[in-house]
Amino acid sequence: MNPSPAEREYRINTAGIFPKDADSHPALIRIRPMTREDLSEVARLEQQIFPDPWTREEFETMLLSPYTIYLVVTQEEKIEAYCGLFRSFEDADIQNVAVAGSCRNRGIAYRMLKVLMEEGRKQGIENFTLEVRVTNAPAIRVYEKLGFKTEGRRYNFYEQPREDALIMWCRKEKEK
Repeated sequence: MNPSPAEREYRINTAGIFPKDADSHPALIRIRPMTREDLSEVARLEQQIFPDPWTREEFETMLLSPYTIYLVVTQEEKIEAYCGLFRSFEDADIQNVAVAGSCRNRGIAYRMLKVLMEEGRKQGIENFTLEVRVTNAPAIRVYEKLGFKTEGRRYNFYEQPREDALIMWCRKEKEK
């Protein structure tokens, strides 16, 4: 019997190889569903990364919704990244993609989003959308690698600093 998404934990070795002592290896990260116990640490990380951060209460509201999936990435029991989505029928808006500065450029965002999208597809989501700062080239590259394409622009979407957002979509291919 397969575990439910809430019971599933993904173990990914950032070094590329699963060592024999995988549970104690420092390169091992875990991707798992976010829990209420994670919220304070997630909110602290959010404050470190974003100029206009969500509060712990905002994360809790989203986490408790039946229309969301939120994941955290841990390494040595410390939350290093998180992301989530809000579902509306067969579409989902990906929100709050964040990776701690010390963990960037290791493929964590790609792996985390891949798991998020896999979990979404298991729940019937066909299309994913997100907004990203026009100057955030590393994130744009990750999203393109996952199959996202730019389909629009939101002018002055972000504050601190004021900046446009690209609207990107990863759509299910239509059968011909």
